[in-house]
Amino acid sequence: MKRIGNLYSKIYDIDNLRLAHQNARRGKGWYHEVKMINNDPDKYLNKLQHSLINKTYNTSDYITFMRTEGRKVREIFKLPYYPDRICQWAIMQVIEKHLINYVTSDTYSAIPGRGVHKALRKICNAVNFDRDGTMYCLKLDVNKYYPSVNHSILKKILRRIFKDKDLLWLLDEIIDSTEGDTGIPIGNYMSQWFGNIYLAMFDHWIKEVMGIKYYYRYMDDIVILHSDKGFLHNLLREIQVYFDKELALKVKKNWQVFPTEIRGIDFLGYRIFPGYCLLRKSTLKNMKCKVNKINKTIAAGNKMNHNQWCSLNSYLG
Repeated sequence: MKRIGNLYSKIYDIDNLRLAHQNARRGKGWYHEVKMINNDPDKYLNKLQHSLINKTYNTSDYITFMRTEGRKVREIFKLPYYPDRICQWAIMQVIEKHLINYVTSDTYSAIPGRGVHKALRKICNAVNFDRDGTMYCLKLDVNKYYPSVNHSILKKILRRIFKDKDLLWLLDEIIDSTEGDTGIPIGNYMSQWFGNIYLAMFDHWIKEVMGIKYYYRYMDDIVILHSDKGFLHNLLREIQVYFDKELALKVKKNWQVFPTEIRGIDFLGYRIFPGYCLLRKSTLKNMKCKVNKINKTIAAGNKMNHNQWCSLNSYLG
């Protein structure tokens, strides 16, 4: 793959920064910071442009808090809207198309046009039209994925895609904005793409070297379908070696190999069987619980808060 250069000036171009502000503020018009930038956008965007041109930009301090998602408790990192959210949008508007070209077609998370439903359709098509080739499923994920991403390895991967030294300086600055040599912050806008790119080499290895036809990845959640249960057990051992040697990662101990027709493939909030697909019970239960709370809020004469509004729209999606 030919490495890409001459991108940094496109990032700090004032029109790109204006577009980044427009995109970053969607759904956040009530934020104090957004209102502040809206009152005098040229002042703030020119200041951000100056810091990028002179390479004096530094990622701001994170605000951290804990969030419970089902049975998981995650540490969330939040950056200020200005300059960080705008800056990261400006970066992604320029480099995203090059990152998309690097990942395989069966990588789905945080990629425009490749969400849950596209992944779901591809898996359903596979199990419906090739029963023999999809008799067994290997399902796995990475142990503590985001906190385990190695900064040095991530930087090497980005250098396989880009040769623009100024761009790489900026990406390195964002990668190293948290303490230690490992970990990308959950909640950081660019972390989604860093997470996708970090496993992109593995995607190519699994499909091109190992010859796996039915492979699907949604961030670090992975499903592999095959006709032979023994083959999948052997493949798992090779994956464990690859993760350890190439990416400094560990497969989570809850991996499973099972027959697809009997158990169904529990993936992306659904259970997929040959011929039909069901919503996961835990997803339905959580949805009912949240909707009941929202109904009680409205019945009491109050309006939904922003989190409730986002949650409801997520379920509707």
